[in-house]
Amino acid sequence: MKNPVIQTFPLSSPWQTLDPFLFSVYHLDHFPKGNGEMGPDESLLKGRSLGSDFNPSAKWRMYHGQTIPGFPFHPHCGFETITIVNKGFCDHSDSLGAAGRFGKGDVQWMTAGRGVQHSEMFPLLKDDEENTLELFQIWLNLPKVGKFVDPHFKMLWNEDIPIIEEGNAKIKVVAGTYKNVNPINPAPDSWAANPENEVAVWNIHVDADSEYMLPKANSSEVNRVLYFYEGDEIRIGDKKINPNFGIVLDPTQDVNIKIGSETAQIMVLQGKPIGEPVAKYGPFVMNTQEEIQKVMEEYRLTQFGGWPWPHPDNVHDKDRGRFALYPDGKLVEK
Repeated sequence: MKNPVIQTFPLSSPWQTLDPFLFSVYHLDHFPKGNGEMGPDESLLKGRSLGSDFNPSAKWRMYHGQTIPGFPFHPHCGFETITIVNKGFCDHSDSLGAAGRFGKGDVQWMTAGRGVQHSEMFPLLKDDEENTLELFQIWLNLPKVGKFVDPHFKMLWNEDIPIIEEGNAKIKVVAGTYKNVNPINPAPDSWAANPENEVAVWNIHVDADSEYMLPKANSSEVNRVLYFYEGDEIRIGDKKINPNFGIVLDPTQDVNIKIGSETAQIMVLQGKPIGEPVAKYGPFVMNTQEEIQKVMEEYRLTQFGGWPWPHPDNVHDKDRGRFALYPDGKLVEK
């Protein structure tokens, strides 16, 4: 049997992706204690480029935050964001009037469609210890027929997401059927909503000094990439792979992965390619540059519905638990 590894590549920020995915970024920040106002209890006067703090050598980053870390309001159009928060919390607010605080393994799935603004802030809720944040954000493209659908906001609570224990492995099934286990339904207009597209987002943890068998896909047409983001080493066939590498795999083969002396943390992104032209300008993703220009003009004219919140870096009350407020006014508290 031939080696299932097609290609390996070092992980940069953002991670390299294949169609139907556009972008994937992994944030791991060891934020300090909070200052009582959900910002860091450390000086921001030195060594911080506030408004653009992406220093990869820093223990933690403010990103575009000025007082609280995160990403103040910004637009998206033409694709979807899947945001997984394993540690820490994310405060979401958007131009639909939706809002939420999620963490502890929760996932937010947002279809930007014809256009939405949102903010993603990382409140430091603990004032007596570190506030570690571990977050993935994955951009899943929409096909031409879905570029201008209505925006959609969906929460996948950690308690509801299937987590499969298989030998020495735990597989968190965010999207895509894993063997006979179905995920929570994705957003309705998503490329992932059609099972034939075999879109999968699986976060896999495998114990040290053990093995794990990744099952093959049903179709040879899918792109499959494994991201090895934490551990010391893994082996696939005769190939040793160090951490912080991506691996493009042959989807037609079961893949036996041998784990080194540390627990391996792996993300798998898989899906049938959309196979359409991609035109991108920052947070806008269309099929042509002409469409990009039209979307930019629409944003200038309408601001995608405006911003109904008091601050561009809106955060929720410090003592608030996990919750989701939907555009129709429905409130879910966890």
